[in-house]
Amino acid sequence: MIRVYPARTLGPPFPMTQAANKPRVLFLCTGNSCRSQMAEGWLRELGGDRFEVHSAGIEAHGLNPRAVASMGQAGVDISAQRSQTLDGFLADPPDVLVTVCDRAAATCPSLPAKTEVIRWSFPDPASATGSEEELREVFARVRDSIRERIEGWLAGSALTG
Repeated sequence: MIRVYPARTLGPPFPMTQAANKPRVLFLCTGNSCRSQMAEGWLRELGGDRFEVHSAGIEAHGLNPRAVASMGQAGVDISAQRSQTLDGFLADPPDVLVTVCDRAAATCPSLPAKTEVIRWSFPDPASATGSEEELREVFARVRDSIRERIEGWLAGSALTG
C-alpha cells in the first residue's frame, strides 16, 4: 500500500537506508522526459551531495531537448541524465518517491512501507502548443515551479500536493 503525504515536511531526520547515509530520492512522472528530469536536476543542484537523486517514468520517452535547454538557461545542466522506467527501482526502492504528475501518482505500483510517497502535480510542458517563444515560456514556468517546490521542501516547509 502506498502511503500518501499531501502535506509533508522533509526536514531532518530524513529517512535513510543507503550505506552512504544519504536519503535516496526518486522523482516519478509519466515519461521521464521533462518534469521528473527537471526535479532531479534541481535537487542535485540545490541539495548538493546530501541526497542520492534519480528520476524515472512509468514509461521512458527520452530526455526532452526543451527541458534540457530550459534547465540550461537556469544554470543547471541535465544533458547527461537519462530517461528510464520505474522498473529499475522496484527491486531496491527509494526512501522517498515524489510523483510530479497525476498520472504517475495514479499508476505507480505498490512500494514497500519504508518508501514515503509524496505527490506533487505540475502541468506537462511537453503537451503545450504554440510558438517557440510560447513553448519556452511554458517550460520556464514549470521549471521555476519545480524549483520553488524543491526549495520549500529542502527548507522543511509544509507542502501541499
